[in-house]
Amino acid sequence: MDKLISSATSRRAFLRGGLAAIALPTIIPGAALGAGKQVAANDRITMGTIGIGGRGKYVMGAFMQQPDVHMVAVCDVQGNRRKDAKNRVDKHYGNKNCVAYRDFQELLARDDIDAVLIATGDNWHAMASIMAARAGKDIYCEKPMSVTIGESRAVAETVRRYARVYQCGTQRRNIGHFVFAIDLARSGRLGKLTAVHAEKAGSKSGVNFKVLPTEPEPDPEVMDWNGWLGPAPWRPYNRKYYTRGFWSSHGDFSGGSICEWGSHTVDLCQWANDADDTVPLQYRTINDKLDVEAVYANGVKLVIRKGLRFGTCPVRFEGEEGWVETGDSGHIEAHPNSLLEDRKFRGGYPADNHVRDFLTCVRTRRQPRSNADVAHRSITACHLANISVRLGREITWDPTGECFLNDPEADRLRTRAMRQPWHA
Repeated sequence: MDKLISSATSRRAFLRGGLAAIALPTIIPGAALGAGKQVAANDRITMGTIGIGGRGKYVMGAFMQQPDVHMVAVCDVQGNRRKDAKNRVDKHYGNKNCVAYRDFQELLARDDIDAVLIATGDNWHAMASIMAARAGKDIYCEKPMSVTIGESRAVAETVRRYARVYQCGTQRRNIGHFVFAIDLARSGRLGKLTAVHAEKAGSKSGVNFKVLPTEPEPDPEVMDWNGWLGPAPWRPYNRKYYTRGFWSSHGDFSGGSICEWGSHTVDLCQWANDADDTVPLQYRTINDKLDVEAVYANGVKLVIRKGLRFGTCPVRFEGEEGWVETGDSGHIEAHPNSLLEDRKFRGGYPADNHVRDFLTCVRTRRQPRSNADVAHRSITACHLANISVRLGREITWDPTGECFLNDPEADRLRTRAMRQPWHA
């Protein structure tokens, strides 16, 4: 096969062909996968970036380093970020062609964009993903997938309905030492799995719902406050809302320390327990730091806590015959030590291999490692842990019906009311 797609028009028709495209041959030339130094313009995946804070800049840069990507548009509600992002893209390509938008709906309306990177604040992740899928775009969305269980379910259903490729930014599914540790757990070399441990970001669990004093609202071109709030409840402007340490612990915008790192660590525990198609059933807090213990149907315990080792986002998997623990530092320990004798790690900083996985799936229409269904269940486990903390009691979940058992108080926390005109 000399060339999978011969023109920009036919390439875009293939990328948007959805499920029908799966029947086509999926042998891709090396250059088209980014292995070569140059990729013909007609074979590039055209992208836009929505949300350009620190993480957005980093992942956007990782995408632009891929030879088969052409970034053509950026969007942010903050004017200084828009300007900076446009300058970065223009400098990378040596032109002035990148278009900067304040409203991401204008970016999604472009027919020449195949895929989007969504790296907004957590509050927007689900709604922006849903709208991108409806617009026919493939989606790489930073974690966490959603602010509520109902929102991530809506993302998964919309992605399936519109036959889109979705990759959640849980990059550790494509990092060598994490994959090696998970393979140990899944292979049975630890013996029967008994417990999986996921680190949370902060010393305590839970979120707040503070309302801050009113400040003068800036010009929308400087900071589009209405656009930043999006589907969250309306409140008067205060600049502190959009400082990361505040919004990431606020229940209207995020899920606190459990969702912050649990998006990664609980996700890895799910995979290690062969539980990508389910979540634990019971959840309860176990100490004054509001660490959470949950139990799967197979009896394995999930412990969301602080105090694991080896850098950020560490995990530990325990079986009847051994254990393994690793984290972002790259260090890994196991018992017995002989478990580490045949380790062969695939390298790469978190975003690189994950970005490559997404782009390959955009071309082949296969499902990436952190697809929408997998990501939905991982973040559901995090949301359920938060609900247990918020209610201050044990809760029981039905993974099949995705509802609580005889618990209307908890059921009300599966969703939130979205501010008009936004709805999932």
